[in-house]
Amino acid sequence: MNDTRPGAAAGVGLLVSLRRLVGTAFELAQVRLELIGIELEEQKLRILAALVWAVFGVMLVGVGLALFAGCVVLLFWEGYRLQAMVVLMLVFVAAGVFALRQATVRLKTPPGAFAASAAELAQDRAGLASPRGTETHSP
Repeated sequence: MNDTRPGAAAGVGLLVSLRRLVGTAFELAQVRLELIGIELEEQKLRILAALVWAVFGVMLVGVGLALFAGCVVLLFWEGYRLQAMVVLMLVFVAAGVFALRQATVRLKTPPGAFAASAAELAQDRAGLASPRGTETHSP
């Protein structure tokens, strides 16, 4: 009772091809998700390292500025003590506001986050859109 019709063999072959296509699509999606996960981990480590260095730098700059302010106030101790303290305060506040603005600008525009994933997805989309004979495979 073999089904020797030509359509039966084509239907089985089509089903196998469809299963292979779905398997390949899931494998491709898994690889892309793993790449996004790796890039998320890299971004997290980059931000953590930047925060540690920033805290260390802020502490050292704070100590240096306190010592600098003390030296300037001692220099002007006799006649211009209050004016020296006011000028130093204004300079420190202006520098702090500038630093905070720079930090917010840098946090709003991260440089190249997920660039590799975006490039791979664009390459996948281009590969799917191209005709069958002109596909290019990357190593």
